[in-house]
Amino acid sequence: MRDRIYITKIDAGRIGRLVAALRAGNALPIENLERLEQELDRAEVVDEEAIPPSVVTLNAEVHLEDLDSGERMHYRLVLPNQSRSEIDISILAPVGTAILGYRTGEVVEWPVPKGMRRLKIHDVLHPQTSLATR
Repeated sequence: MRDRIYITKIDAGRIGRLVAALRAGNALPIENLERLEQELDRAEVVDEEAIPPSVVTLNAEVHLEDLDSGERMHYRLVLPNQSRSEIDISILAPVGTAILGYRTGEVVEWPVPKGMRRLKIHDVLHPQTSLATR
């Protein structure tokens, strides 16, 4: 895990509101929220225009490879209430939290319920919609 990740101001606001709402409602195990909060704490929050297209943001589609099993995965990172297809992965899922703010070519090491995973980000695709509608 590297020291700093990058997220947009819009994503930081949306994720921050989600964490606050979940904290208020005690909807998930605290561990999940604490990990997401740790990621937010180490994030450098930047304007949307400053995020390179290679960085994983909310609504980005990501092609990953599990470096231990060789399994290839394709996800779209979303907020929990936005999941609409089988490729959607919540920001609250361990892998969803792990990939936020990383770039194409980087390897993410992250604890999941079955142990440590090493995931390489092969490609990041952003939606063609305006950043303001994220």
